[in-house]
Amino acid sequence: MPTVTPHRLPTLALAVALGLGVGAVTGPTTATAAEVPTKATAQVKSGLYVTATEAWALMQAEPDTLLIDTRDPVEVMFTGFATETDIHVPYRVADPRDLVLDKGRWEMVLNPDFADEVEARLEALGADKDTTNLVFMCRSGSTRSAPAADLLYDRGWQKTYTMVDGFEGGKRKDGPSAGVRDVDGWRNSGLPWSYKLPADVVYMTME
Repeated sequence: MPTVTPHRLPTLALAVALGLGVGAVTGPTTATAAEVPTKATAQVKSGLYVTATEAWALMQAEPDTLLIDTRDPVEVMFTGFATETDIHVPYRVADPRDLVLDKGRWEMVLNPDFADEVEARLEALGADKDTTNLVFMCRSGSTRSAPAADLLYDRGWQKTYTMVDGFEGGKRKDGPSAGVRDVDGWRNSGLPWSYKLPADVVYMTME
């Protein structure tokens, strides 16, 4: 079986900038420090929760860790993509044929092949159901990353984490930027991301 080959960048300078310390990058980690979310939709069967910065520390301390982005392809194109992402498969995709009038947005429909597609990529990376850490990420860590993690947990993947603050983080509650998602999350925590999508990682379909 091939060895897991996750995407990684040099980490020491970034770790220091984030205040994680060298130990957080090179030593043992207990990546369950994030509190259990109060929303039921954000809770996972594995009981494993990480913030974006905790996920980063886990990825450096335990190389057998894979970051899985579950967001819609168009979403990642316009809001950015974590450069450390190993797998990108959308859990839900926007359906432009169905507008949710009261919310002013398109309906997000389930990807019925999500678990199969993720497992195929995990197999290609040589992931192990018992030892590989799977960190699932969506926009803010609720209705996509958590149920996505549960799907793989139900298939025997023991170490399925949900990133509780997601890629974009939470909404600012007051001030001129109230309502903007600029609190915590991968993008707001100084972690590596880009608007440029890597062809070997992002989700592609011919449909």
